[in-house]
Amino acid sequence: MIEPTQDLDDLVVHMSGVGVRRGGSTLLADLHWSVELDERWVVLGANGAGKTTVLRLAAAELHPTTGTVHVLSEQLGRTDVFELRPRIGFTSAALAARVPAEETVRDLVISAGYAVLGRWRETYDAMDTERAGELLAALGIKHLAERTFGTLSEGERKRTLIARSLMTDPEMLLLDEPAAGLDLGGREDLVARLSELALDPEAPAMVLVTHHVEEIPPGFTHALLLADGRSVASGLIEDVITAENLSRTFGQDLLLERSGGRFFARRR
Repeated sequence: MIEPTQDLDDLVVHMSGVGVRRGGSTLLADLHWSVELDERWVVLGANGAGKTTVLRLAAAELHPTTGTVHVLSEQLGRTDVFELRPRIGFTSAALAARVPAEETVRDLVISAGYAVLGRWRETYDAMDTERAGELLAALGIKHLAERTFGTLSEGERKRTLIARSLMTDPEMLLLDEPAAGLDLGGREDLVARLSELALDPEAPAMVLVTHHVEEIPPGFTHALLLADGRSVASGLIEDVITAENLSRTFGQDLLLERSGGRFFARRR
């Protein structure tokens, strides 16, 4: 809910009484959730909890069945989403599956500024190339600039797509299960990179979807827990990520530990 003193201009996402139904299934029900400009959110829940649905609403890729969704102060259903989407950085497994295997890493990142996948006849200037190089360097993959996407490891692909999502200097960054499919080393490297980004005051607001508390990077400030399409808890991460809330979210009796700014959970 919006506080009385808040304005939509202070929020990058605001959902009020949001429900999403497809066929006879309820994907989300009565969700109230807001993200402010300087916040870093993790959305956590089991498979089918509604996490990706929330992210697709925030990405202006999906409209609610009930309730209202404002993204970057624009109400879905009353704005041109094709003008809104370039202001949002979004990376997901679905996007990765659409990338041409022969596309070079540099071109994949640069082409985000033209809202295309795969280089066609666009002309890129020196500023485009320089920014792409800076983003690749920040994510530790500048040496891969000339490699093709199809030759990359899963971890390298994830970091390339994150660099692409930042190319347009978005006002909000959405990450759908960025650590999925990574081995332990790849996951830990990605978590460290995302932590650096989260701690950067110049970085955009961030929302990260995951199944695992171990994948929450230090520097994330807030959490939304979902179960069966409904909010279990939402707010400051220290208040929300508790053994009790996680047990309700995943339907298991869980123990929770925290060390070095990281969370670790296991069954009791």
